[in-house]
Amino acid sequence: MGVGHGLAHVKSVRENTPPTAEETEETAPAAKGRGKKKEPGAAKKVEAPAPEAPGSEEEWAYEVAHADASTDLAPIVGRNLRRLRTQRGLSLERLAKASGVSRAMLGQIELGQSAPTINVIWKIARALGIPFSALISTTAQSGTRLMRTAQSKRLASHDGSFSSRALFPFDEPRRVEFYELRLAAHAEERADAHPPGTLENLVVTAGTVEIDRGDEHHVLGTGDAILFEADVAHVYRNPGNTEAVMYLVMTYAETVG
Repeated sequence: MGVGHGLAHVKSVRENTPPTAEETEETAPAAKGRGKKKEPGAAKKVEAPAPEAPGSEEEWAYEVAHADASTDLAPIVGRNLRRLRTQRGLSLERLAKASGVSRAMLGQIELGQSAPTINVIWKIARALGIPFSALISTTAQSGTRLMRTAQSKRLASHDGSFSSRALFPFDEPRRVEFYELRLAAHAEERADAHPPGTLENLVVTAGTVEIDRGDEHHVLGTGDAILFEADVAHVYRNPGNTEAVMYLVMTYAETVG
């Protein structure tokens, strides 16, 4: 699972932030003719002020989930992220560099003020070396668990074209996770590589889905299933005119987190 339609070439808030004047000076090549005597009357170089970092809602949109996503997951993800990050002795800055998620967005997630997209949660989980469920889990409960569809937790891409519903309790990190996936007509979902040894076993229950894994290309119709190693980048694509529905069992090589 990964980022929704059109996000493949979109950068995060951090990546969209222009470099500061100090960063420009550090990366600029050494000026030619260093050490030459300054020409009389030469104009003094005036440094341009550092550009302001973007702050509009538009620039946050690519890391913030669509309005259809379950907003009550935001504080759960925030608490888990802060706990797992501090356990590993990571600063927000170091985690931002490791995950590719902007430092500003990580801070908003930890405060429970922003609901991240599916892709953002995957990036964080991979950087921390934990399963996806470790970031969305609550306190473990024993016994039979009934999960009504009306009370289900849904995660979505920034534009809502891709959604994921967890079909397992959010009680503890799991080695095996079970999801219902929905992909809008003519939409595409790009997924980053998951941890080594991760397997995806998927069945299409409605529509047609194309799956690209590296150089492989597979077309699945209703009722078709596929099992593949998901430790390389992969793509789900819906070429049809109706929504595609899939059920995914994701298995990790080992329990972590």
